[in-house]
Amino acid sequence: MLQSRTPGMWWGMAVEAPDPAALARFYSALLGWPVVHEEPGTTVLATRPDGSSFVVFQQAEGYVPPVWPPVGERQRPMMHFDFQVGDLDAAVAEAEALGATVAEHQPQPNVRVLLDPAGHPFCLVRDEG
Repeated sequence: MLQSRTPGMWWGMAVEAPDPAALARFYSALLGWPVVHEEPGTTVLATRPDGSSFVVFQQAEGYVPPVWPPVGERQRPMMHFDFQVGDLDAAVAEAEALGATVAEHQPQPNVRVLLDPAGHPFCLVRDEG
């Protein structure tokens, strides 16, 4: 652990997008996380309601969406989100209603790979507990 980190400090990640505001609204609606900061056209921040973690959506000039599954020399996914859900079919329908698309390749029966509006893959994972 980084010695300078103390309990309660926040953490987050940045996701590149051609339209950061639109992608932030998608994930805000999907997760119920509020958008708490926006620099129009460049950066949008969505955070957990308790403020402990966040995702920054940043403008990417020349954005090329990743390909799922990875193919040859084409842009590979560099990261993806995993979200545990209770009802996989209902969660897929909700994500599609917000603008996600179901990926053609599905590697596991208890997981659905979807693509967000910018083409980033993310997984909905059925709770097996």
